[in-house]
Amino acid sequence: MKTFTHWTSLPPEDRGASAAIGNFDGVHLGHQAVIDIARRQAAQTGAPLGILTFEPHPREYFAPDAPPFRLMNAESKSNRLAKLGVDHLYQLPFDAALAALTAEAFAREVIADGLGLSHVVVGQDFRFGRGREGTAQDLVRMGAEMGFGVTLAQILEWQTGAVSSSAIRTALSDGRPRDAAAMLGHWHRIEGEVLHGDKRGRDLGFPTANMAISGLHPPRFGIYAVKVDVLSGPHAGTYDGAASIGVRPTFGENIPNCESFLFDFSGQLYGTHLSVALVEYLRPEAKFDSLDALIAQMAVDCEKARAVLAGT
Repeated sequence: MKTFTHWTSLPPEDRGASAAIGNFDGVHLGHQAVIDIARRQAAQTGAPLGILTFEPHPREYFAPDAPPFRLMNAESKSNRLAKLGVDHLYQLPFDAALAALTAEAFAREVIADGLGLSHVVVGQDFRFGRGREGTAQDLVRMGAEMGFGVTLAQILEWQTGAVSSSAIRTALSDGRPRDAAAMLGHWHRIEGEVLHGDKRGRDLGFPTANMAISGLHPPRFGIYAVKVDVLSGPHAGTYDGAASIGVRPTFGENIPNCESFLFDFSGQLYGTHLSVALVEYLRPEAKFDSLDALIAQMAVDCEKARAVLAGT
């Protein structure tokens, strides 16, 4: 997959894509349905399959002090889109200049003249341009005027309503990762670099790989059964494990993070990148009166996680 962070001066071979447009936070089943429409159009015309998205998320740009809400960071989203067979990822910087474009200017300068997209697919509730002035129907009209096709995708429904990033966030906040996965079409994952921590886990006999979750919507704090993909380094592969997400209350007030213990693993992971899939919520986060009590509970957690993961 080729990634572009601009919409000007693209060579001819990188123009003409059939592209889905959106933020694609989570790349859930609704997003995948939109991407599949663009894929079918690309196959019919021999065009590359493209995604037009934005970094940072526009919501982050307009409300930088709002609580973290993202299901995916940019790295995780890119990895997921690559797995879906996307050829061209147009990941445009959302800044003051882009935010100031009128709907018509965005359609002409970015879609038509800049990226030279041949066809675009958006949801029926799509809004674009300065102040979200443009509607999906406006895009259909502008496409006809400017020379690109437009398809409007239906909203995908799930058991309790529309599949949406908001519904997935609610499931994760409730400690229901399997419900989140049912709407995502894949396990919810936390991805990033393994950072140096306090190394308490190693001293307790449970060495953990520590990852930041800043900027992400935090799942319910507690212990999870997880599948861990080591994405880089000599230990690359998939491992079962147990993860703690939260503030580690036994050790005082701490910044929330994700600490994963990989079963039957021995090696150094600092600086490598992991993808931690949340499979099942095991218990809430708790404060223990002694380290011995914490160690005993960690052993129980790991046995529960092994039992859960044996069936996946």
